[in-house]
Amino acid sequence: MNNIATLTCVIAEDEQIFRDALVQLLAKQWPEIELKALCQDGSEALEALAEFKPDIAFLDIRMPGVNGMDVAAACAELSPATQVVFVTAYNQYAIDAFEKGAIDYLLKPIEPKRLASSIERVKSRAQSGDNHTVALQTIMAQLTRVMPVQTIAEPMVWLTASTGKESKLIMIEDVLYFQSDSKYTTVVTVEGEALLRTPLRELIDKLDSNQFKQIHRATIVNIKAIAAISRDETGRGTIKLKARPETLSVSITYMPLFRNM
Repeated sequence: MNNIATLTCVIAEDEQIFRDALVQLLAKQWPEIELKALCQDGSEALEALAEFKPDIAFLDIRMPGVNGMDVAAACAELSPATQVVFVTAYNQYAIDAFEKGAIDYLLKPIEPKRLASSIERVKSRAQSGDNHTVALQTIMAQLTRVMPVQTIAEPMVWLTASTGKESKLIMIEDVLYFQSDSKYTTVVTVEGEALLRTPLRELIDKLDSNQFKQIHRATIVNIKAIAAISRDETGRGTIKLKARPETLSVSITYMPLFRNM
């Protein structure tokens, strides 16, 4: 753990207005803190946790794809010393769960007084060196019970992708995985491959997060297509597919998401 005067943090918030507001408030109330990464989604947050091992992670609970709860769960493996401060717009049931626990929260829109109180508690815990892993696990179990399941308004059912000069209609349930490069996203099914111009970041917002999981910065897999997952000595994973011979690499930052599989 770093010296109190030089604590580090990452912020993960998909809404720019709230992301910018938190940055500005921290600059005023805690100018000594070092912001290591400003993340627009949970995937970026996982990578920031693995790279920087920050003292504090401010996590929006509801983000597309990998949400704040997923990131917090991965903290125990990727950066166990990181304190989590949840950012939420949720109802009183969730707030009651926070009040009874040892994990801090900020309610949107963030009030300066509330942030000041949270800062003092975070500093105190950092100075004491308390292990808050158990408290985090407890509060997440409570939140899982009282908070609504995250859904998307209109889940994508089909898409059109290019196969040469033709456009092909592909049902989402038939997609095994998506893989992206700098220009295109490849849609892979049992029958073959097709190309999309939709970036992976936009695509994941439209997919059912219970069925499709990001496993790498450039790859999203349909969990129904997975035959097996293995982990090597470095902590990275390899996915074997049921219906295709190739394997998919799982970045070490995403492996905690598959702990229960």
